[in-house]
Amino acid sequence: MSGTVSIRTYGCQMNEADSEAMAGLLEGEGWAVTDDEAAADVVLLNTCCVRRHAEERVWNALFALRARAAEGGLIVGVCGCMAQWRGEEIVRRAPHVRVVCGTRAFARLPDLIRRAAAGGAVVDVGEGGLPAGPLPRTRRGALKALVPVMRGCGNFCAYCVVPYVRGPEESRPPGEIAAAVEALARDGCREVTLLGQNVNGYAAAGVPFAGLLRIVGGTGIARIRFLTSHPKDLSDGLIRAIAEVPQVCEHLHLPLQAGSDRVLERMRRGCAYGRYRALVVRIRAAVPGIAISTDLMAGFPGETADDFERTLGAMEELRFDAAFLFKYSDREGTTAAAMGPKVPPAEIAERHARMLDLQSRIGLERNRERIGGTEEVLVEGPSARDPRRLFGRSRTNRRVVFEGDGALIGTLACATIRDATPLTLIGAPRAA
Repeated sequence: MSGTVSIRTYGCQMNEADSEAMAGLLEGEGWAVTDDEAAADVVLLNTCCVRRHAEERVWNALFALRARAAEGGLIVGVCGCMAQWRGEEIVRRAPHVRVVCGTRAFARLPDLIRRAAAGGAVVDVGEGGLPAGPLPRTRRGALKALVPVMRGCGNFCAYCVVPYVRGPEESRPPGEIAAAVEALARDGCREVTLLGQNVNGYAAAGVPFAGLLRIVGGTGIARIRFLTSHPKDLSDGLIRAIAEVPQVCEHLHLPLQAGSDRVLERMRRGCAYGRYRALVVRIRAAVPGIAISTDLMAGFPGETADDFERTLGAMEELRFDAAFLFKYSDREGTTAAAMGPKVPPAEIAERHARMLDLQSRIGLERNRERIGGTEEVLVEGPSARDPRRLFGRSRTNRRVVFEGDGALIGTLACATIRDATPLTLIGAPRAA
């Protein structure tokens, strides 16, 4: 069986990588992957359930597809985290869904579609995963690639469903990863992002994540990034690797979540604020100019006004270059869902707004510090807002737009920074 398939992706970079792998598997079976969902024979939603809003978006999308599925011919599938977490509920609430494929069943996706086409709904949330070996052929662009190096998580933070939907930590062999990155570099890729739910917990064949960075640094790839690091597992060896491997970009995403030790303990984060702060000091000393981004949450159960002020204080003290700021929402099955007292939604919204305002100011100040300097930019293409400008990202993962010749697209170019917004550096090509 073959035809056309459209894949809609929700959530994190790991989900994006999974969608690329799904597309590659299906192309290998003769399917044509299309962005035109209305023309597809199969529509797959690759889902996230880390936050309530992500689930709500998927339910809305499923109900929007109901009428077209009822006309016959269209196979609707739900894949990924929400499929793993709510497989039977999906079939019950949305009976037009024919395929439910969990996070460790992607390798069986072509067969699941064939079985669904023969009649009835097929639910597979069993063990397994993606086949080992080279990356799938379908990825989001020629210049950058996502490379999963490990899957799963064993941290069981109180608010998080990832360990339940992704399973235990499992690392890919370093030689397999190096071979995949070498192939990407030969194919013209300039930058890879090594992915894991807790990437600095990587360990395979006696190689820790710091060792993997050194191995990948020798593959011929120009730039290396990685996501996501847990502060409790950030070793001095990893800090040295970031400093010493020239291909590793000067950017570290290090989720803090809260500035209050009381809240961090209730979250089961395993890293008090003082230890986190000391890590930031060591990283900035070892890698001058490194950009540090983070995750922060407003309204965790039991968070008091004083706890929240400590989070604002941490933002002021550490001056993150960027921050992903979230409103807490209960996730069924997690420890936090049973915790109290709950912070009222209006209070969560007010706290979240204050965090946004503060980070906008800090982000602008941090970006203005780059004015007058030079940034190496991987030029990805024209700016979406102004096609006369080029767009790319610096080694510190800042957005950069600058006027320049289209011949620079696909290259590593240098731009002199002339202005800044909270999220973007604005520059001009550096004179030769």
